[in-house]
Amino acid sequence: MILLDGKATATKVKSDIAEKVKERQANGQKIPHLAAVIVGSDGGSLTYVANKIKACEECGFKSTLIQFEETISEQELLDKVQELNNDPEIDGYIVQLPLPKHIDEEKILMAVNPLKDVDGFHPENVGKMALGLPTFVSATPAGILELLKHYRIETEGKNCVIVGRSNIVGSPLSILLSKNTNPGNCTVTLAHSKTRNLKEVCLKADIIIAAIGRPNFITAEMVREGAVVIDVGTTRVTDATRERGWRLVGDVDFENVAPKSSYITPVPGGVGPMTIASLMINTLKSLELRNL
Repeated sequence: MILLDGKATATKVKSDIAEKVKERQANGQKIPHLAAVIVGSDGGSLTYVANKIKACEECGFKSTLIQFEETISEQELLDKVQELNNDPEIDGYIVQLPLPKHIDEEKILMAVNPLKDVDGFHPENVGKMALGLPTFVSATPAGILELLKHYRIETEGKNCVIVGRSNIVGSPLSILLSKNTNPGNCTVTLAHSKTRNLKEVCLKADIIIAAIGRPNFITAEMVREGAVVIDVGTTRVTDATRERGWRLVGDVDFENVAPKSSYITPVPGGVGPMTIASLMINTLKSLELRNL
């Protein structure tokens, strides 16, 4: 069993980006500037945003953190989105999810300028991704592909089962892995909570990607010997033995699945760091797409 070290791989990606930024500086070109908008004080969201700001520093980017109280109105947030759309200094920005219940997330994401949508959530960018046109690929699927590529994991002709059909991970990843690319050329099954005989479906997989948001959902009985296992899940569970009182758990029962796997990602330290690294790639790409 080989551990897919997302943290080390992301460090390499960010180092490569930092070199490109230095070249841009030397040539008098614009330095990427990423903004992050966060509403409320959710602990997990604050941690994610802090990690993204730290990654900007490591890549040599400029960054701006915009925080709002949870009571902000939907219109006020839409006004800020429009302001960021029109700000020539900001090359890309993210609106950290989830948002408070009184705000329509879809309305906010639709208002983001597709050319600054470094999360890759806007329908225009999703459509371009599906057609193979230059665009922003959602950060988590892109990070998974980068991890597979870094470890030279063969995907061509392989059976890949993705458990979870979200618009952020499962659905776009199913398209990307079925394309005539490397990584890619998989025969993809997009499974979900309503899939019948899920255990049997997973047992046929050479590659299993768990993105269903349920702790320890993928058990050893669902994984065949030698399978590649990618765990996208991150759920906080209570743990009195930890100083902070909780720990992160993935969608895969790591302890029992790992011995059967050829490759497996840990949680934390697997897909998470690669998601942030991909966000940095997209932010740099935002300049290229706008010819800056």
